Amino acid sequence: MLKTDLSKYDNSWYKPGSKVKIILWFLVNSCFINNYLPIPVVVKVMILRLFGAKIGQGVMIKPKVNIKYPWFLSIGDHVWIGEEVWIDNYTWVTLANNTCISQGAMLLTGNHDYKSTGFGLMIGEIKLEEGAWIGAKSVVCPNVTVYSHSVLSVGSVATKDLDSYSIYQGNPATKVRDRRILS
Repeated sequence: MLKTDLSKYDNSWYKPGSKVKIILWFLVNSCFINNYLPIPVVVKVMILRLFGAKIGQGVMIKPKVNIKYPWFLSIGDHVWIGEEVWIDNYTWVTLANNTCISQGAMLLTGNHDYKSTGFGLMIGEIKLEEGAWIGAKSVVCPNVTVYSHSVLSVGSVATKDLDSYSIYQGNPATKVRDRRILS
């Protein structure tokens, strides 16, 4: 029976940017985005745009947000990103208009191939469509689309696409009811 051998791990194929760009982003992220200092949102947005993020109007970015690579991030209008959100974007994360990511939620575009002895890196995009809401301490896994106005409730894990106007709960998340918006 084969066993995992982490000495065989090799993600040399993955090149998200130059070493200088990645190190510079790590330092800037630590100083301006991923901390509890009261940095104005306009400054955070300006910095993220300088590093290649596409960001719309009326965006709210709370303190202590961690973004792996802003050049793989697209944010629409009136998006809210809560405290301690982790956008671990090895590849594209798209947040459409009026989406909300609550405190401590994680968007994970990377994982490891547990079937491979070398535990190889696997990446997949995440898309949140218009009006989607990711609850506090929830996780969205690679290759997941959260369709229009879907809700992933507190502490849940989305391993598959979430249908429009639906509420999901649990690990793995399953649909528990329809979402009805009253006013």
